[in-house]
Amino acid sequence: MATRSKILEAHLNTCKHDAIQCPNKCGSQIPRVMMTDHLAFTCILRRAICEFCNVEFTGIGLEEHAGTCSSEPIYCESKCGTRVLRGRMSIHRAKDCAKRLRRCPHCGREFCADTLAAHGATCPRSPVPCPQRCDAGPFARADLDAHLRDECKALTVPCTFKEAGCRFKGPRHLLEAHLEANTSAHLSLMVALSGRQGQQINMLKSAMAKLSTNYTGTLLWKITDWSVKMQEAKTKDGLELVSPPFYTSQYGYKLQASMFLNGNGPGEGTHVSVYIKVLPGEYDALLKWPFSHSVTFTLFEQGTLGSGGGGQGGVAESFVPDPTWENFQRPSTEPDALGFGFPRFVSHELLNRRPFVRDDTVFLRVKVDPSKIVAV
Repeated sequence: MATRSKILEAHLNTCKHDAIQCPNKCGSQIPRVMMTDHLAFTCILRRAICEFCNVEFTGIGLEEHAGTCSSEPIYCESKCGTRVLRGRMSIHRAKDCAKRLRRCPHCGREFCADTLAAHGATCPRSPVPCPQRCDAGPFARADLDAHLRDECKALTVPCTFKEAGCRFKGPRHLLEAHLEANTSAHLSLMVALSGRQGQQINMLKSAMAKLSTNYTGTLLWKITDWSVKMQEAKTKDGLELVSPPFYTSQYGYKLQASMFLNGNGPGEGTHVSVYIKVLPGEYDALLKWPFSHSVTFTLFEQGTLGSGGGGQGGVAESFVPDPTWENFQRPSTEPDALGFGFPRFVSHELLNRRPFVRDDTVFLRVKVDPSKIVAV
C-alpha cells in the first residue's frame, strides 16, 4: 500500500490535468496543462504590455487601458476616413479633418472644409474683378451683373436702335454721343422698321383670316341684337347687313350674303330681304364661269327641333343662277350691286308670329350645292 501511495503522489506531482495554484497568486486553481494559457491571457495578475504605447500593465489594468490608449490609431469620429492616434483626435478634428466645419469669410455660411473651396467659386458674396477690366471693383459676385448692365464704362454695348438696324457697338460712355450725332439716321431706321412691322402685321392678319374662313359651302349666319338693328333699319333707308365672306370649297367661289331687315325694293317696309353676291376670290382664274351652283336661304324657327317629329322648322327659298345674269360672271372688283336674292324673303308679320327670333337673335343659313341644277 505504501508503494502505491508513493506512486500516486509522484504521478500527481507531474499530472498535466492536476489543478494547481497560479504562481502569480491570483487565487485561481488551474490544471497544469492550461497554466501556460492562463498565465499568458487570463490571469488577472499577469504582466502584459500594450501593443500601442508599450506600457506594461497587469491583466486587469490592460483591460481597463484598452479603448482609452492615447497611442491607439482609430478612425476619425467625423467620418473623414482618416485614422488618427486617439490622443491627437481633438487636434485633428480642429485643424486637419476634411469634414470639420469652416465658415465662408465672404457670406458667413458654414461648410465642410473639403467643400469650402468649391463654394468659394460660386459664393455670391465672393469678390471678383470686372471681366471688362474697368477701373472699378472688385465686386461681390452677385452684384457683377448689375455693374455690367448699369455702370461699367469699359463694356461694349450696342446702340439703342439695334433692332431697327443700327450697327454701332462701343464703350458705354460713347453711346450718348452716338445717339446725339445720329438722330436723323435713327429716325429713318425706325420709319423703315415701322413699315416692315406693318407688313408683318398685315401678313399675320391675312393668315388669321384664312384660319377663320369658312370653306364648307354653307354659311350659318347668327344675327344678334335683332330688335336694335330692326329699329335702326326702319329709321335709316337702305340699311344693309353683310355676312362674313365664305367659300364653296377650299379653292372654290367666294361669296357673301346680305340682309335688309326692313326690306328692299318690293319688300321695303314689309319684308326681310336676303341676297347673295359673288366676290373676287383667290382661285377665280381656275374656276368655271359663270357661277352656276344652286343657292338656298333658310331662316330657322328656334326651339322647334323635334317637335311633332317634323325636325327644324323655318322658311326656305332657293334659286339656280341663270348663266346670262351679270351678277354671276367672274367679278373683277368688289361688286357694288346687291347680287341676287329675294326681296320678299319673309314678311314682318310672319317673323313676329312664328318663333324666328329668340333671345334677340336670328339664324339664317345660306347653302350652296354644286350638285343641284334645279332650285328646291
